[in-house]
Amino acid sequence: MAPDADKIRQRKAQQVIGPDDADAAELKIGTVKGLAGTEVVIDGIIYDIADFDHPGGESILIFGGNDVTVAYKMIHPYHTAKHLEKMKKVGTVPDYHSEYKFDTPFEREIKQEVFKIVRRGREFGTLGWYFRAACYISLFFYLQYLWVTTETSFTVAIIYGVSQAFIGLNVQHDANHGAASRKPWVNNLLGLGADFIGGSKWLWMEQHWTHHAYTNHNSMDPDSFGAEPMLLFNDYPPGHPKRTFFHNFQAFYYMFVLAGYWLSSVFNPQILDLRQRGALSVGMKLDNDYIARSRKYALSLRFLYIFTNCVAPFINQGFAWPIVGHVLVMGVASSLTLAILFALSHNFEHVDRDPTYQARNGGEPVCWFKSQVETSSTYGGFISGCLTGGLNHQVEHHLFPRMSSAWYPYIAPTVRRVCEKHGVKYAYYPWVWQNLYSTVKYLHQVGTGSNWKNGNPYSGKL
Repeated sequence: MAPDADKIRQRKAQQVIGPDDADAAELKIGTVKGLAGTEVVIDGIIYDIADFDHPGGESILIFGGNDVTVAYKMIHPYHTAKHLEKMKKVGTVPDYHSEYKFDTPFEREIKQEVFKIVRRGREFGTLGWYFRAACYISLFFYLQYLWVTTETSFTVAIIYGVSQAFIGLNVQHDANHGAASRKPWVNNLLGLGADFIGGSKWLWMEQHWTHHAYTNHNSMDPDSFGAEPMLLFNDYPPGHPKRTFFHNFQAFYYMFVLAGYWLSSVFNPQILDLRQRGALSVGMKLDNDYIARSRKYALSLRFLYIFTNCVAPFINQGFAWPIVGHVLVMGVASSLTLAILFALSHNFEHVDRDPTYQARNGGEPVCWFKSQVETSSTYGGFISGCLTGGLNHQVEHHLFPRMSSAWYPYIAPTVRRVCEKHGVKYAYYPWVWQNLYSTVKYLHQVGTGSNWKNGNPYSGKL
């Protein structure tokens, strides 16, 4: 059994609270939709975290007002029910249920074996990780200095754009997962790398953490719908209203759509209220005080980015159309480097596009750890990891998202072995181009609806 394995089964709240609970009479009966901004639900129990001194910092408040059961368990693989006793219990959700289950044999064994390699307290960034991060940060700021103080060019624009993508892949990603350091201020500081490349750490966390909790879920993963209506990643049935004639050709034009990622991020009006629309669209509440007081910082950083990258070159060189081209090429280089690699992760042939299909149709809840493996892919090895911040190891990352990417190459063989033992499908591509080819084929299949010719691809009866 894994160390400190979580024994809590997801069940109705009445079963969680026993008759001998001294506080039971004072607990309110509530709903997830009725949660206050400082309240969260875990396994049908409502906790008030307003005064909770969390070791990971106050960033947990970003999800105040929501059901965080899955997020809590994936971030805290060592925790038991005892850890929840530290929080203030204020109510129950009587009709609580989940499509996922935890503490399965597969989860217990994969934790047990991985924790033999990465001991508790050592899962954060290594010296090698910090050296890599320092190299990418130095490269980024050197190129930014050239961008602002010297004449821009298409060559510098491409290299500078790629360097911004490297910050997104290698620095801010681990930090905003709380995986760079056990010290919250280090993660918070490095996490601002998202803002220095035209994004927002707060918007990123709202969307990305929701994506991690519900990867490829038919209605809860914001990444599944983020490119609509231009691109379909979800394999909707033929005749679905979201399907159009143009989607038959999406495999041919999807890179052009991805090239616009930078523009849509930098000039995204969501920075004004700091409520990520993808997360909102799947039912997340994002109107708590923590988000409200973070807006001024997010806006200031966005103005700084736009001035530095889109205004300063014209101040230094005067207005000229080639400079407009340089700025746009910089954005395209950053967009393609980031977006293509992200698109590979959960969109490939035979991927599980709807892991809770059976659970919603009368079946048993699905093992969350199993669903993470079968909705993700891994490609390449050590070199790919150094270039992508370990994000080539998407299977390992989705199993242990609060573990530094520096550890993924070391645990990958063990993860594959345990998956094979339990009959869990592990998608591995030796080379990135193989994963990319599979992604393009998948997009074509989704666009044309060809996966539905022999039946429902979500039913397991093809």
